[in-house]
Amino acid sequence: MAGDGGKLTALAIKAAKPGKHFDGGGLYLDVREVGRYWRLKYRFAGKEKLLALGVFPEVSLAEARRGREAARAVLRTGKDPSAERQGAKTRAKIAAANSFEAIAEEWLELRSHNWTRRQFLKERARLVVHAYPWLGKTPIADVGVAEIRPLLMRLVKKGHTDQAHRLRQELSRIFRHAIATERASRDPAHDLRDVLPAHAKRNYATITDPGRVGELLRAIEAFGGTFPVACALRLAPLLFARPGEIRAAEWSEIDLEHAEGARWVIPAHRRKLKKADKDNPRTPPHIVPLSAQALSILRELQPLTGHGRYLFPGQRSPTRSISENTINAALRRIGYDRDAMTGHGFRHMASTLLNELGFDKDAIERQLSHKEPGVAGVYNKAEHLGLRTKMMQAWADYLDALRQETGKVVPIHSGIIREVRA
Repeated sequence: MAGDGGKLTALAIKAAKPGKHFDGGGLYLDVREVGRYWRLKYRFAGKEKLLALGVFPEVSLAEARRGREAARAVLRTGKDPSAERQGAKTRAKIAAANSFEAIAEEWLELRSHNWTRRQFLKERARLVVHAYPWLGKTPIADVGVAEIRPLLMRLVKKGHTDQAHRLRQELSRIFRHAIATERASRDPAHDLRDVLPAHAKRNYATITDPGRVGELLRAIEAFGGTFPVACALRLAPLLFARPGEIRAAEWSEIDLEHAEGARWVIPAHRRKLKKADKDNPRTPPHIVPLSAQALSILRELQPLTGHGRYLFPGQRSPTRSISENTINAALRRIGYDRDAMTGHGFRHMASTLLNELGFDKDAIERQLSHKEPGVAGVYNKAEHLGLRTKMMQAWADYLDALRQETGKVVPIHSGIIREVRA
């Protein structure tokens, strides 16, 4: 083994036998049966101490020597290299715990109790895709406007202005959580609220001209896809429920023999509600009265899919419903792209035309499953079910007349008579 003043070489290291092999300046290689360890012996405050510098060959001789010189530089400042290293590890651990990603995940976990699983996954996915790759490992206190602006502008340049607004709002909520837990002092995302272009107003494409509605209904009748999808497309204008509710409709929800008329009862957990309302056993289901036309379609469909769970099972797996894009894809197949008509557009179609036809506004809103705003929405529990039942049948008759282009007068409600065609 070399003396304290000797210098190690690559050849000497390879040939070294168990023991301490010194390189000088307190650095030595501690050779054992289980490995070869770099150590630095030094004195601090009158006591001899050791500092681990790594394992050979992961840490080369040159790297070990640089570690020795760095430790000696710390000693010259009057500090203990071991204590400094431990402090650096502690600071790194704290920084990791206070990284943007760690705090964002903490915030997501807190919010998850008020969200549906689907909403949680959507909110987290936005961060995973648009924030974590750039901000994830950065201590949140070090994230500022300069770090956030590029994330938002990247989305804006791609034409995703609404997504940029949502991301900014989500980042702002995370920073407010960090401020509340004393891990940040400001919310830089808030400072960027006026930098983004204005929200692009989201309108679902729809058709409200009676003549064009008739053309659409005739195109739907000619749809050549699978029978379950054809039924879903034919039912969409008759039910004008939310596309997600229609595609995942279950046979257990359909009551074809109800004393007050056939109905589709959508349970609270499948309605578009806050999670607390979905989970509340007192939240009522949404009732969709079924017109004779809707009932006829369901009776046609029942022999094919009535033995399973879903009215409209997927082709690949009957244990799952058709996808959320199926109805829109069917519309495209018959010549209506997303700028012309969407599955959600049937709701706008019904709302517009039913209001123009003079139906009770409250009945229309209840049938759309809209909650009345303000204090009235808390106390007004009227469901207008009787009027809604009549309205749904009158609506189906109206659509039949539009499709047939008969030009005949159609009784709407309460003695009101209207021409089907202008």
